[in-house]
Amino acid sequence: MPVTDVSHDMDTRTLTIVAEFAAPLQRVWQVYADPRQLERVWGPPTYPATFVDHDLRPGGRVTYYMTSPEGEKFAGYWEIVTVDEPTGFTFDDGFAHEDFTPNSDLPVSHNEYRFVAFDGGTRATYVGTYASADALQKVLDMGIVEGATGSINQIDGLLAT
Repeated sequence: MPVTDVSHDMDTRTLTIVAEFAAPLQRVWQVYADPRQLERVWGPPTYPATFVDHDLRPGGRVTYYMTSPEGEKFAGYWEIVTVDEPTGFTFDDGFAHEDFTPNSDLPVSHNEYRFVAFDGGTRATYVGTYASADALQKVLDMGIVEGATGSINQIDGLLAT
């Protein structure tokens, strides 16, 4: 499994996930740059994602929804802040209504995804920072660790194809 470490810190309001992939940096970058590849690994395995918009440029917006086994749809969005191809990008990630307008009842996180060459493959560090400890606790209670870990662990299968 690619995920090697998961930790959260209520003082800094961060959730950090580290993963290692047996693939070159550029190949890992392609997973995030290509919405058709990304939807094969975004979200827990039982909640497949569909990306509707995917503008991975500073100021760009990404919208998607995940579909539950019962057919319920859960929408989300990214607002892209920086892009440093192929070593990472930063974005604000939020929950959305069906029309992809932000759902202000749920937390928004600022995320930094960094990729570095490591031991013949790639080490990815995913850091999400929340506005408050309560916001972080809310997503922890919603199962973000299990969902994100399950999502990231699917990437190896995609990289092998």
